[in-house]
Amino acid sequence: MDVNIRKAEKKDLEYILALYSQPDMDNGEVLDIEEAERIFDKMGRYPDYSVYVAELDGNIVGTFALAIMDNLAHMGMPSGLIEDVVVSECFQGRGIGKLMMKRAIEICRKKVVTRQRFRAT
Repeated sequence: MDVNIRKAEKKDLEYILALYSQPDMDNGEVLDIEEAERIFDKMGRYPDYSVYVAELDGNIVGTFALAIMDNLAHMGMPSGLIEDVVVSECFQGRGIGKLMMKRAIEICRKKVVTRQRFRAT
């Protein structure tokens, strides 16, 4: 299985919102595309906060958000916060979520993050 995990682009929002519309995410309710684009643009102005997508055979099958935050504790070493993790119902159980978390941790390590905090949403 060749899964490509990359930073999301604005053109991916329709697919990301479809993933968030699954019943186990926010009761199936999602933002409209205009509001999602506004927030995506705003997130792009944050120092180190990105949405990522997992692609399989050209289809977006998963997503997560990763924020790298400065920290007063741990001698100023940044922390990583992973949120909004979701895999398409059709592709669950194939290890895609695990691959996304592995990639998130790799990104954190490259940015010298001392720990990652996970929050189920």
